[in-house]
Amino acid sequence: MNSTSTEISFEFGSFFRAYKDGRVERFFGTDKVPASINSPDGISTKDVLIVPETGVSARIFIPSNINSGQKIPLLVYFHGGGFLIGSPFCPTYHNFLASLVTAANVIAVSIDYRLAPENPLPTAYEDSWVALKWVASHCNGGGSEPWLKDHADFGRVFLAGDSAGANIVHNVGVQASVEDLNGVKLFGICLIHPYFGRKEGGVDDSWLFVSPDTSGFNDLRINPALDSRLASLGCTRVLICIAEKDKLRERGVFYYETLVKSGWNGEVEIVETEGEEHVFHLFKPNCEHAVALLKKLASFMNQD
Repeated sequence: MNSTSTEISFEFGSFFRAYKDGRVERFFGTDKVPASINSPDGISTKDVLIVPETGVSARIFIPSNINSGQKIPLLVYFHGGGFLIGSPFCPTYHNFLASLVTAANVIAVSIDYRLAPENPLPTAYEDSWVALKWVASHCNGGGSEPWLKDHADFGRVFLAGDSAGANIVHNVGVQASVEDLNGVKLFGICLIHPYFGRKEGGVDDSWLFVSPDTSGFNDLRINPALDSRLASLGCTRVLICIAEKDKLRERGVFYYETLVKSGWNGEVEIVETEGEEHVFHLFKPNCEHAVALLKKLASFMNQD
């Protein structure tokens, strides 16, 4: 057997492994929950193909009891996983979005962007922007998806994501400040345990692995402090969620401090969960702190 077929070149915790011969193994996010109408949890879901040429797709979540013609806030969600793993269709993210849609009474579109290293960055950013533009195309009766046309309130559009997904939220948020979204203006964005470079400088090996052409800490995508567009971030409210024992905690604080210093004139709030680790709410969804976090996110999307 060729030694390169078993020699590991990169590992992402216990979730991902890459070998020197180019082969990869994913140990999270590969299972799929089928979409369903009127599921027992009161949510209906459907899957949509956004870009047939690339396979970019999404899962849409909507309360099953929504009334004809009723408009509710719209959430566009970007999953985490270091740009390497994760899927809107896997049980972890499906269940989280279903719970959030129930708690907040919103319609959600969870984006399935292409993953590295098969599709290195900036692919995830490009896919996410194209998907967001597709969602926005349904404003004013356009687009092809009836759930969005009939029920999405495009005056209350939110973006949210966790970890690498929160990084995507930031990047498409600043892009929305300089590029048109079919006239849609983002109301708020939420970054849950966001992934950026270290406050004191430097980037992780995982960032170098998923973005081989990066300039490191000078890369605007990983260091928001260098991005002049931050002062005109394309929304009016930002919620940043951090966790006390999260190794990325200081990076969330760094983002908060950077946004405040940028001159951006919106409202920003940072909330910390004591005693918890990175994305704890995904793996312990029924614990007291996860329930509290869910309520905070729901409140954020329902405030005037």
